[in-house]
Amino acid sequence: MSNEKMLVLNDLSVWYTPEKPVLEKLSMELGTNEVIGLIGLNGAGKTTFIKTLSGLLNTFQVKAAWWQGKTLLFRDLEFKKERYTVFAEDHSFQFFTFREYAFYVEASYGKKLSNIDELVHGFRFGEYTDILLKELSTGNLKKAYLITAFALKPKLLILDEPMNGLDFQSTEYLYQQIGSYRKHGTILFSSHILESICLMSDRVVLLEQGQIKRCFAGQEIETEKIREVLKE
Repeated sequence: MSNEKMLVLNDLSVWYTPEKPVLEKLSMELGTNEVIGLIGLNGAGKTTFIKTLSGLLNTFQVKAAWWQGKTLLFRDLEFKKERYTVFAEDHSFQFFTFREYAFYVEASYGKKLSNIDELVHGFRFGEYTDILLKELSTGNLKKAYLITAFALKPKLLILDEPMNGLDFQSTEYLYQQIGSYRKHGTILFSSHILESICLMSDRVVLLEQGQIKRCFAGQEIETEKIREVLKE
């Protein structure tokens, strides 16, 4: 894990209605080549934070934001091409097959997707590559976007509840992909499965009521210890 700062946010506030901020003065740093786990109870703001980073929300205010030392705009084309998000639920591109969607991503990012066949095999997705996304089960739809994500290898890969809907073998394979991703970039992922967060993360960030309550690193990343903090 590198100590170099890749993304820096200072006092980020996000709202759907101005009088009720979901995130309030949140500050966070992401280093290069690390895996950051994001946890919190329902309503803590995890999904809102991920949507904001992904450029889906415009009702926000941030005191300062930097991406690789430059001013960050969430919807800036340069930043878009260096991040990819796998959402907890995504019903976009439903009339594309996986293969068609992969071609679309290559064209959008101007980048060839690598080791597609290896990822398709690893996620046990081979028989579904030419089926419309709208006809896939929840688990197989998640696999389609995960395969695309790991084949694209963006500098910032954002995963929102990536284990949801996956079978045991695919979950184990996902762990392998997350664990080996540091050589390509940084992963920020949320999960309600605390064991997964503790197993894979270099740092764990706990959100509570729209703010970072605590960060865990190194030997602090222990399931029971974090569970106790969640109960406080």
